[in-house]
Amino acid sequence: MEPKQKKLKIEDYKKPDLPSTHKELLDLYKQRRAEKQKHKEEKLIQQWEQEKKQREEEIAKAKEEEDEEEKSKLLGRHYTVSIALPGSILDNAQSRELRSYLAGQIARAAVVFNVDEIVVFDETNALSSDGTIEDAKKQGCLQLKLILEYLECPQYLRKGLFKRHEFLQYAGLLNPLDSPHHMRATDDMPYREGVVLKKPLRPNQGSFADVGLLKKEVQLDKQIEPHVRVTVKMDKNADGKKRKGKVVAPSTPRKKLGLYWGYTVRLAANLGEVFTQCPYDEGYDLTVGTSERGESIDSLEIPTFKHALVVFGGVQGLEASLEVDPNLDEDDPSLLFHHYVNSCPDQGSRTIRTEEAVLITMSALRPKILEAAKIANQQ
Repeated sequence: MEPKQKKLKIEDYKKPDLPSTHKELLDLYKQRRAEKQKHKEEKLIQQWEQEKKQREEEIAKAKEEEDEEEKSKLLGRHYTVSIALPGSILDNAQSRELRSYLAGQIARAAVVFNVDEIVVFDETNALSSDGTIEDAKKQGCLQLKLILEYLECPQYLRKGLFKRHEFLQYAGLLNPLDSPHHMRATDDMPYREGVVLKKPLRPNQGSFADVGLLKKEVQLDKQIEPHVRVTVKMDKNADGKKRKGKVVAPSTPRKKLGLYWGYTVRLAANLGEVFTQCPYDEGYDLTVGTSERGESIDSLEIPTFKHALVVFGGVQGLEASLEVDPNLDEDDPSLLFHHYVNSCPDQGSRTIRTEEAVLITMSALRPKILEAAKIANQQ
């Protein structure tokens, strides 16, 4: 049997200790008021500490931005170099393999000399207004553009950005560009190239992107459509489960740290559109045409510039490109450029192929471009 519980009487209940005198009541009031004042002071101190921390973070952020600005002035590259060449150079190749190899040579030359833009123009009048070519024998422009874009894209992004295409049949056999934005999964860099994933997120929470890291997606600061290529500035704090990053312009790595970040490819219907469809608001402030009829490149002096353009002709030279352009009335191609140069005087061969001309010309221009950039930085 369970023991009987003892019944509690009224006198067993303890009454709360209430002040019995006026003095005790006054002391209790003072105590409560002091506790309330202390709580208020603690709350104010906590608020002040939060504001102080916020101010310190703002100051640190402003200093970091200021340091980055100073760093970008020292390290950043604030000029661009573009090259333009006709896509018909691929039409003269004897097989698909050779056409692909030729495109790979152009891509390698562009990367070696830090070219920021490649313009592929049509000198055969075969390119229609919608960017297509009906003549199967004149597909060089489209094939060159596609192979150049494919090779410039980091390997880990190609599957998500490029579909199977006959022009890319032999692209996998070409020499890799191995430029700074073609990173390994273990490379620790402040910027990475990525592609936006089709992964749902709540509104105003950004997007997820694959930037080539091992089993780690990056949460972006912006809502972007899937399958779009982006340049991401990686968050320095990499300890959390989720890596975070900020979407920036593709030119940011070049402007901030002087990193070469690949090239863009543009298709022009004729020689005139190489100039008129310039992607820069200021246009090209330095244009150089190449021809065996030009002046020796040895005597060329390059002034300071922001956007340089070097134009190469095809088998028949720039004169042939000028003749078929319906929008240009000039007969002399040298009048289209600030400088019209012969990059290899006293050549031993009757002709210099376009892919050879790119290497020869850019090699000769490199020290002149660097000297002009050095002068611009000192101004």
